[in-house]
Amino acid sequence: MSRPKNRLKGFMGENLLTLLTVIGVVCGTITGLLIKNNTGAWTPREIMYISYPGDLFLSMLKCLIVPLLVSSIVSAIGSLDLSMSGKIAMRACIYYMLTTIFAVILGIILVTTIRPGESAKLAEPTKTVGTTKQVLTQDTLMDLIRNLFPSNIVQAAMFQYRTELIKPANSSDDLPLEEYEMKGTMHATTNVLGLVMFSIALGVTIGKLREKGQPLQDFFVTLSEAMMIITSWVIWISPLGVYFLVTAKLIEMESLAVVVSQLGFYFMTVMLGLIIHGLGTIPMMFFVATRQFPYKYIGKMTQVIATAFGTGSSSATMPITINCLDSMGMDPRVTRFVIPVGATINMDGTALYEAVAALFIAQFRGVSYSFGTIVAVSITATAASIGAAGIPQAGLVTMVMVLDTVGLPSSDITLIVAVDWLLDRFRTTINVVCDAFGTILVNKLSQNDLNRLDKEHGEPHELVELNSGDREFKE
Repeated sequence: MSRPKNRLKGFMGENLLTLLTVIGVVCGTITGLLIKNNTGAWTPREIMYISYPGDLFLSMLKCLIVPLLVSSIVSAIGSLDLSMSGKIAMRACIYYMLTTIFAVILGIILVTTIRPGESAKLAEPTKTVGTTKQVLTQDTLMDLIRNLFPSNIVQAAMFQYRTELIKPANSSDDLPLEEYEMKGTMHATTNVLGLVMFSIALGVTIGKLREKGQPLQDFFVTLSEAMMIITSWVIWISPLGVYFLVTAKLIEMESLAVVVSQLGFYFMTVMLGLIIHGLGTIPMMFFVATRQFPYKYIGKMTQVIATAFGTGSSSATMPITINCLDSMGMDPRVTRFVIPVGATINMDGTALYEAVAALFIAQFRGVSYSFGTIVAVSITATAASIGAAGIPQAGLVTMVMVLDTVGLPSSDITLIVAVDWLLDRFRTTINVVCDAFGTILVNKLSQNDLNRLDKEHGEPHELVELNSGDREFKE
């Protein structure tokens, strides 16, 4: 009897935080539904009070993003030679590109087969402040490239460049967007793409400096380790944080019965695509590349999955994802490079959703589309997903690009807003799972190269346990 008890005690000790996080999601769902169904309408201020603890938790995670992202990428690339960094980057980018393309193709197959737009009963979109913006596809793509090369790295930690189109005074309502006045503005959101590009360049430079760059490399390694220790403290708040976030969102949502009657087939199509991609496409690619059973790793990602669903932000989940992969024994040089890049550019769930949403709205509007249009939607959805920020409901902004491809106005986004907050949490979960699988895959494919590099440069990176239970990387 003592042996099963010891095993149970050991299991609970290792997975206590994961179990508490899952319980937080489940209890938040139950609490939100009970309050929604048994009380009257709640005011925005009352909902704010409910979500306040969750917002504090989300702020703590977001506070870690910039120092963790920069220090992780710089320390990871700086510890590798240029050829090794190139190999890891190439493997990660090939994986990310393939999974995104497969996600878009899967979404298009499902939406053209099920055709949810023909059975939808939607009200005409209303002009909602802050929901849509006037934008051209080419402006969005150029902004994406502009943000890769920020003029001020400190500013990039707080602001992101965005082109806005302003209607000229005394102009007609049917004036084409191409003739609007252009204005560059800085929006209060982190320019993650610019920070990633700068960190990669700095890491490569430190690697080329070798002995001269070692003090700077030690600084970023120590900063990365310090951020992970702080992360290990913050994640113990995650069960409480996701509980309040989920509860508040469910209280805030519209009538579930009305949403299901209007957007049921659309919701089912997106969910079916996400499930097939998350449990089928990604694990199949992983198995083909590694010949290892993938689902055992999904079981170890439960806390990451629950946090991604609760926060709806792949960037905010990044510290927890890195911590989880560290505990699974992944090489820190791979984890700290692949995860931040993946959280920035790899958005499989977003790409699938945008392809489905664009063709769904086209079906609802009765707009015919050819095979060429479908190909254009595929390319645009892939590009839009790269440009989508890793924050809640960022896909609504880049959705304008995809609608423009089908020839639909940006105001049609409001047709799907009712269920977007919930779908956003599911697609964020898929984004994070894809990033984690990509890291494990790249780690396995790069293992021989990393071992050879360790032999050439001395002692390998190894994990040692601290007395406090935190992990530290030793070179």
